[in-house]
Amino acid sequence: MKMAIGSDSTCNLTDTIVAHLQEKGIELIHCGALAGEQADYVDAAGAVAAKVADGSCEQGLLFCNTGTGVTIIANKFPGVRAALAVDSYSAQIARLANNANVIVLGMRLTGETHAREIVDTWLATEPSTEPKRMNFHRKTEQIDQKYRKA
Repeated sequence: MKMAIGSDSTCNLTDTIVAHLQEKGIELIHCGALAGEQADYVDAAGAVAAKVADGSCEQGLLFCNTGTGVTIIANKFPGVRAALAVDSYSAQIARLANNANVIVLGMRLTGETHAREIVDTWLATEPSTEPKRMNFHRKTEQIDQKYRKA
């Protein structure tokens, strides 16, 4: 799997999660501050979301102080379904029920051990194939298609 990962700054949490994902053998495409670039949260979120939107990465992971800003920006990109995960359950449901393809962690809200648990749950969960949830996924995609610019 190839995952775009980005942030507007680096800290112990970002370093811990990057190392954790690398240990799992996930190919990471670094964006924003994680690529050594000067970037604000809008730039970092845009870089990750663009890679998920164009299909060059299957998934994305974003960090910012609370996670709210990068979530808003990433969800502006067609085909991107970014979800702020505050615990393992929200990460699981974001993948299972919402078919999310970008996970977001708040750096000021999430400890390192907790973040590893959230990421592991995210990686272990696939979008649901249950008919009811497939219908939600389909409707979400229809809305996305409707409002895309040609």
